[in-house]
Amino acid sequence: MRLIKPNGFTLQKIQLHICTMDPKQLQIKDFTYALPENRIAAYPLAGRDASKLLVYKQGNISEDVYRNIALHLPEGALLVLNDTRVVEARLIFQKPTGGSIEIFCLSPHARYADVTTAMLQKNRVWWNCLIGGASKWKRGAVLEKKIATGTVDIVLKALLIERLPDSFTIEMQWEPGDLSFAEVLHHAGVIPLPPYIKREADENDRERYQTIYARQEGSVAAPTAGLHFTDSIFQSLSDKAIAHDFVTLHVGAGTFKPVKADRMQDHAMHAEFIDVRYEIIEKLLHHAGKVFCVGTTSLRTVESLYWMGVKVKQNPDIDVDDLVIAQWEVYETFAAHAIPVDESLQALLEWMKRRNMKRLLTQTQIMIAPGYFFKIISGLITNFHQPQSTLLLLVAALIGERWKEMYNYALENDFRFLSYGDGCLLFAGAKGTPS
Repeated sequence: MRLIKPNGFTLQKIQLHICTMDPKQLQIKDFTYALPENRIAAYPLAGRDASKLLVYKQGNISEDVYRNIALHLPEGALLVLNDTRVVEARLIFQKPTGGSIEIFCLSPHARYADVTTAMLQKNRVWWNCLIGGASKWKRGAVLEKKIATGTVDIVLKALLIERLPDSFTIEMQWEPGDLSFAEVLHHAGVIPLPPYIKREADENDRERYQTIYARQEGSVAAPTAGLHFTDSIFQSLSDKAIAHDFVTLHVGAGTFKPVKADRMQDHAMHAEFIDVRYEIIEKLLHHAGKVFCVGTTSLRTVESLYWMGVKVKQNPDIDVDDLVIAQWEVYETFAAHAIPVDESLQALLEWMKRRNMKRLLTQTQIMIAPGYFFKIISGLITNFHQPQSTLLLLVAALIGERWKEMYNYALENDFRFLSYGDGCLLFAGAKGTPS
């Protein structure tokens, strides 16, 4: 069956092949769809909460706008949002010969315990970066950039330290040395819009490619589901006794990394830093059955907490470094050791309490794909994602084989796609069972 849209593009209805098999054996070709370039939103709408909202619940699809999202959420629910802040991670250096080299700051060097520590470094820092025009940068040559801010003149230098398999280690030095690296980036860098937005970032993006609640600097991509939220929405949530709180997951460039392997077992998932307060875990425990995540990053954080609790339950003396969730271990190592959510979260809380920990700082590499059984979350608020992406796999894990029907509906009804586009509210199936 073929559906012809009035604007000229064609959607091909295809058979779906999602199943509850081993996620490592999934073929990425089964998670694709035709996305015309003119459906990718290049700019945000004037009003954050004016974006369209697709609601998917128990197989039914309806439409609304974000400003009315509280009407579709259950009273007494908890919304979990990601308060990471996008840093101006693109640095353009001009060579004396006239050419340019772009340094894209991906993640802090392993010598730093977390993103915040690295961002607060003064005078110098080591960072893992992508380099545009790397062949023009001779080993040992120092790049220099001068920035006049109006209050202080900054001199930023970059030295290539090491070539890694998929990036470079760069040492940054700057004067005045009492500025933090976060402050230097703010003055010297450019907001890194996703590569599918085919334009240069402008001054408006400094505000609109951030959520209104962004606090913790460290991401190179926005948690875009939260871009739609406004003070008015938060008030409407409060009026309905819907609580909200924040976790932090610093989004890396891996969120844009295409899946190039035929099977998922050959795709390396990116690891990301998370920062979760003790009180958040208490709230997750209290709101069991009514937890909704705003964005895939919040969801990956919350579901990772469950598996960290499983680890603690198995080994109460586990070290914090061993809490890191590896890409496949929830399927290979811990799936057979699943426990009730309250036991898991309570074990994690007790473990933190014994160590006088008010915040949990660690990493997660969790891969959520069809075959994953959700433990904590009841639903997800998210944008529409790229074909053949790990984010689309996560959506398919949540609502099952009907993800394609939902995406077809969005395309046929003029929804805008990707970071600056519209979004959806997806209700999950029963906990611990396939959607």
